[in-house]
Amino acid sequence: MIGARVIALGIGYLFGLFQTGYLYGKSQGIDIRSEGSGNAGTTNSLRVLGIKAGLITFAGDLCKAILAVLLVKVLFRNAYPDAVKILELYAGFGAVLGHNFPFYLKFKGGKGIACTSGMILAVCPLAAPVCLVLFIGSIAITRYVSLGSILVVTSYLVQVLIFGHMGYLHIDAAYLPEFYVVSACFTAMALWRHRSNIGRLLHGTENKFTFRRENKRYGKSSGNRSGKLGDSAREGVAHQRQPGDGVVDCGSGDRDAARTA
Repeated sequence: MIGARVIALGIGYLFGLFQTGYLYGKSQGIDIRSEGSGNAGTTNSLRVLGIKAGLITFAGDLCKAILAVLLVKVLFRNAYPDAVKILELYAGFGAVLGHNFPFYLKFKGGKGIACTSGMILAVCPLAAPVCLVLFIGSIAITRYVSLGSILVVTSYLVQVLIFGHMGYLHIDAAYLPEFYVVSACFTAMALWRHRSNIGRLLHGTENKFTFRRENKRYGKSSGNRSGKLGDSAREGVAHQRQPGDGVVDCGSGDRDAARTA
């Protein structure tokens, strides 16, 4: 059974190595890890490359976790019928590990929320509706994607504990504590990956969600309404005010002459 766990984890990791955001960015001539927040996940792809890229990245990262879980289910449902559910969970966790820490990208990947969502749909679909409502509702109200992501993983763990106690998970009692522990690992991993976001949320400096793509020239969204100019913009204004560019600098004598004219 230990070998089956390792195989399930390994299968998940291999599926998780498919970095949708990174590969899509490369197809557009961009290394997504060098833009925006530096993450190869859905949110950064959305902000840097636009809605289409965000949707493609989310779908790819969601599906790779689902496919990993389904493959493990097919491989082990006959050999370990009572333990196949826990093996599916290991496959999902492996997919998150592969997504977050891809070896061929120097272990620099995403934060694993889309992958975790795919695991929830495949392994514990009962938890999906509440997770979805919390995610969409929190973003609609606060526009903080990170807050929605945190609520997804924490609510998933809470629901697993409740459903497990009520017997709704259909897991052999011998594997239920292990299911709780691995589920807690999903939540702990996501919270750790969002530690900088949590800090910004606490200090009120977290970036808010917008459909506008980031303007690479100014380092801000193209719809920036803050009234602050980027470095390039400030340089442009300064250039417009240089002597000889059509701006006359009148001295006090000129102003006096102007008054008497």
